[in-house]
Amino acid sequence: FSTNDYGWFRWVFDQFDLPEDARVLELGCGPGLLWAENAPRIPPGWEVTLSDFSPGMLAQARANLKGVPHPFTFEVIDAQEIPYPAEHFDAVIANHFLYHVPDRPRAIAEIRRVLKAGGHLYATTVGDGHMGEMVPLVNRFDPRGEIVVHGVTFPFTLQNGGEQLQAAFGEVAIRRYPDDLHITEAQPLVDYILSSTRFSIPADDALRADLLRFIEAELAANEGVIVIHKESGMFVASR
Repeated sequence: FSTNDYGWFRWVFDQFDLPEDARVLELGCGPGLLWAENAPRIPPGWEVTLSDFSPGMLAQARANLKGVPHPFTFEVIDAQEIPYPAEHFDAVIANHFLYHVPDRPRAIAEIRRVLKAGGHLYATTVGDGHMGEMVPLVNRFDPRGEIVVHGVTFPFTLQNGGEQLQAAFGEVAIRRYPDDLHITEAQPLVDYILSSTRFSIPADDALRADLLRFIEAELAANEGVIVIHKESGMFVASR
């Protein structure tokens, strides 16, 4: 349902400005989708290390990239203590990752340490308004408060991340990825709400059926489209 059909991972890859023989470290690589989605575009001379704090997630990345004809190094790494010497990498990538790190200033200092002079940190995140329509939508459905809404805060956002990076990097730029969701089907939105950690919904089949009917009514009242605004982008911090 995204209005931007270019693709997030392709856009992220577009932002990289690196030499043909770059050393690249991705922190919090997850299942490796950035590289799977851009497999034909990876320069053969890039030395790419994919890391995650979770061994299971790293195993999933290894499996997803098995058919990609590029050599990767896979390593379990804590971003707060990166096991590489100073000035080792041309780029560090942190794709929707830094808001998970407990000691973010320490991780940012470590990233700066392992970057070469002139190297870049590419750190993506969301903004304060990301999918902001979701909670009011659920609250309209549930005025009696049967559904518990958990407050979700992102400690590293497009609004406050630049200031955090400025403490370690001299130059920080922000780039935004324009996108929204124009949802035209009820069931996928219901499935998202039911699976989201933002909401605790009782295991009540009647309540869930009511939610589906509510979303269908919302669609009908809005000419068949529910608009959810997304706010995503990237900081490029230069050493």
